[in-house]
Amino acid sequence: MNVEKLRLCASVEERHWWFAARRRIVRDLVSALVPPSKSSLVVDVGCGTGGNSGELSGDYRCIGIDASPDAVTLARERFPRATFLCGTFDSLGTLAAETRVVLLMDVLEHVQDDFEFFSKIAAAIPPGAHIVITVPAGVDLWGQHDLASSHYRRYDVQRLERVWSGLPFTSLLSSPFNSRLYPLVKLARSVNARLGRSSGEAGTDLHVPVGFVNNALLKVFGGESSVLRQALVEKRARAFEFGVSLIAVLRREAGEIAVRTKPAGLAPDLHDPLAAR
Repeated sequence: MNVEKLRLCASVEERHWWFAARRRIVRDLVSALVPPSKSSLVVDVGCGTGGNSGELSGDYRCIGIDASPDAVTLARERFPRATFLCGTFDSLGTLAAETRVVLLMDVLEHVQDDFEFFSKIAAAIPPGAHIVITVPAGVDLWGQHDLASSHYRRYDVQRLERVWSGLPFTSLLSSPFNSRLYPLVKLARSVNARLGRSSGEAGTDLHVPVGFVNNALLKVFGGESSVLRQALVEKRARAFEFGVSLIAVLRREAGEIAVRTKPAGLAPDLHDPLAAR
């Protein structure tokens, strides 16, 4: 993501209904997995401008990692309580073995080989650690926002689950979410596709609505947190049948993991951001 879009994210991340609701959902799920404690390490991989790390840093020992120096600089300025590193998960070194929760918040869609990326992280964390993943869902929602955000793909449940299939993980939750607003998002994306535009700045859909609309959208989306947490507690894999995004919660089990790459036979990605440069 270029500097322009990083600065845009930083400017709207704290207020925008989507970011704020997702932070609420992730915070509630993480606290259900690991009780808040400064001795528990949460690692936010692909942390961007730091919103999720900042949200959790009051209750956990939190490290955000991003490959973009510009993103890390913005994150450090905004959230001094959290620690931010520029690099990959390998940058943790021996701290990887202390990790209790890894966050992959809308990261995999930015990675050319998501199988390799995930398996490297999975191989480094200890048994009993958890990984929480969110990704955009639905090829039918693909649009200008995805192109501007350098996405390779959007996911369905089956494609996402293939990323960890065959590895020593127990899937505690694998479900669509942002379900209640799906009809509105679908309508907006359809209109934008016909008009060849996006809803926000810099070709993205990032735009903070007027206060009462933003608050209403936050309440509707953020209200899904209790449903997702209940599904996790009750060991129900699905909380919703459809949604704008997907969320997964995985527990690492004992067993060796070899780094692997994308298997043959996958549907081709929808876009190659590297070729588009």
